Amino acid sequence: MAGRRRRSVTGRGGLALLERRILAELKKREMILPGDRVGVAVSGGADSVALLLLLLELREKLGVVLSVVHFNHKLRGRASDGDEKFVAKLAAKHGLEFHSTSVYVAKKAKEDRANLEDAARRARYDYFRSLAESGVCGRVAVAHTADDQAETVLAHLLRGTGLAGLGGIHPVAGPVIRPLLGIRRGELRSFLRTRKQNWREDVTNQDTKRMRARIRKKLLPLLQKQFQPAIVEHLASLAMLAREDEAFLDALAGARMKSLVQKKDEQWRIVIDDLIAVGTPVESNTESTEATDKAARTRALSTRMVRRIVAGVKAHAGQLGAGHVEAVLQMARSGHNGSSLTLPGGVTVRRDRDALVFHAIENGSARHPQSSQKKYEYKIDLEKGQAEVSVAELGCVFRLRVIDWPPKRGETRRDEAVLDRDRLQFPLVLRHWRPGDRLRPQGYRGVHKLKRLLNEKRVSRWERDGWPVLASGGEIVWARGFPAATEFAANERTRAGIVIAEEKI
Repeated sequence: MAGRRRRSVTGRGGLALLERRILAELKKREMILPGDRVGVAVSGGADSVALLLLLLELREKLGVVLSVVHFNHKLRGRASDGDEKFVAKLAAKHGLEFHSTSVYVAKKAKEDRANLEDAARRARYDYFRSLAESGVCGRVAVAHTADDQAETVLAHLLRGTGLAGLGGIHPVAGPVIRPLLGIRRGELRSFLRTRKQNWREDVTNQDTKRMRARIRKKLLPLLQKQFQPAIVEHLASLAMLAREDEAFLDALAGARMKSLVQKKDEQWRIVIDDLIAVGTPVESNTESTEATDKAARTRALSTRMVRRIVAGVKAHAGQLGAGHVEAVLQMARSGHNGSSLTLPGGVTVRRDRDALVFHAIENGSARHPQSSQKKYEYKIDLEKGQAEVSVAELGCVFRLRVIDWPPKRGETRRDEAVLDRDRLQFPLVLRHWRPGDRLRPQGYRGVHKLKRLLNEKRVSRWERDGWPVLASGGEIVWARGFPAATEFAANERTRAGIVIAEEKI
């Protein structure tokens, strides 16, 4: 009888300790506040079932309303539907609301040409966010464990990663919370056995054709047995430290970007010197004259700025690796004007003289609103002596006015083109430039293709999209950035000139 009592006390003590650890984690990170509606993501597997039972025991202490959330990936046929039925019965057993949805993830991954696991993860978390946004539940708790964290860190290391990747799985990410990141998988299974609670096994977790399964079944056991028994705990600790350092450096990078990144027409532009020559990011009492120290500080911010820019621009999901970031920085350091790179997530970055320009791409081509919208043509009649043309495609306005010639002081500026009115045919046409357009600017020898002139002026092919020209009788008499055409420019015989000025709207 005494022995029986000792086992009972030991069992209760073990369970109480596990609950206290989870409660401490929830409070430490303020994952849940009293009154919150919390959806518990339950797949049917051991970890998520244990999470549900643990939160049920802590529900009164936390002062929260629980519900059960299930996402059916439709990847295992009847087995997937069996998981959903199991979770629905579990929710009903405990009197909890049940929220579920189904997505044929394999089909979606094929349509999006995406990795199956990535597509499944995106679909699942899109659903979780939709529940939070609709007010069904303010938080969604998922059952990632310390073992999941270790597997994730190792997977990132094997793929190639930086400090952000070493951070692994975050305890809080938007509406998603992960209170079990400090708990081992084995502890949760022991908890379920003590409660005599069954769970569902996903056979795909045993498929060692997948990297995550190979890490779980082969690599981690090898490391634990032959190198370090506490490898899981050490990797989890490494992830926590990496997240703390990354958060600090990311905040510095974000502060710099606010003043250095120019955003226009869904493009983000940054001057190369601002990206790769950021200098010392913070004041420090520690004196260091080593060039390597400065280079390390510079690189730490540069890489984060690249990652943040790509994250802000990208058209769809995609994993940016350390090699991609290095390629961008290498192009910044030594790339030639017009060189470009395609990055994961549907992003193209190109070098535009002394700057890098990042923009999204869709269906294999750059997503330029101007590529389809900067085709325009406006007729201009100067019967009233002046005209104003607002070109929304360029975000600017052109003002043309007739003045007496020679001009009075102050009527013209050096940067304004002046045409001879009497040599022009009306109406004039303000339009975008087209391949084959030719111009002989005043002061140039001979007629040149406008494309060549723009190349000589080092105007990139992206900037020249929609480049404005003014035509008279089918001939180009003026183009932005150049003097008026020689045959039509005002001279000593001109009686009335036409001044062209451009201003941003």
